[in-house]
Amino acid sequence: MLKKFIPSQYVPTVFDISVQGLKEAGIRYIITDLDNTLVAWDQANATEELEAWFTHLRKEGFAIVIVSNNNEKRVRAFAKPLNIPFIYRAKKPLTGGFEQGIKLLNGSKKQAVVIGDQLMTDVLGGNRGGFNTILVVPVKPTDGIFTKFNRMMERRVFSLMKRKGLIEWDLIESKKR
Repeated sequence: MLKKFIPSQYVPTVFDISVQGLKEAGIRYIITDLDNTLVAWDQANATEELEAWFTHLRKEGFAIVIVSNNNEKRVRAFAKPLNIPFIYRAKKPLTGGFEQGIKLLNGSKKQAVVIGDQLMTDVLGGNRGGFNTILVVPVKPTDGIFTKFNRMMERRVFSLMKRKGLIEWDLIESKKR
């Protein structure tokens, strides 16, 4: 069961993901979480750096979709100016939101990666759905009320995976950018 919590990669930020590495692995579709993955959970819009990252991904041939547990208003306000399709109230870690996302892109699971900041939703749901997964450090060290419980459970799962030798790395603490 613990293996479902292990991401394919663990990096500090989305900007640390190797675009060339994704291409070499046959990845063409990016399914990304929004809050604390791309921007702080309480930040309305994309940063210039994030906009440039999306532009670069598109130039490299990637298709992108945002799959979020947040409400339509929040996700639409972020995604629409960037012209990125989205799924809201995805009910992660259930796999339906990821399935909808890959359908929106007309893609395949084997060529997709799920990127997110939470083991309990993004990584677990992505792995359960048969996707590659990348865990990033949360953008902001604080979370919305509903995420605090997940973070507590996440620390316990990380600790257990480390003790059992399933991972070799430590949980990287959130940092302000």
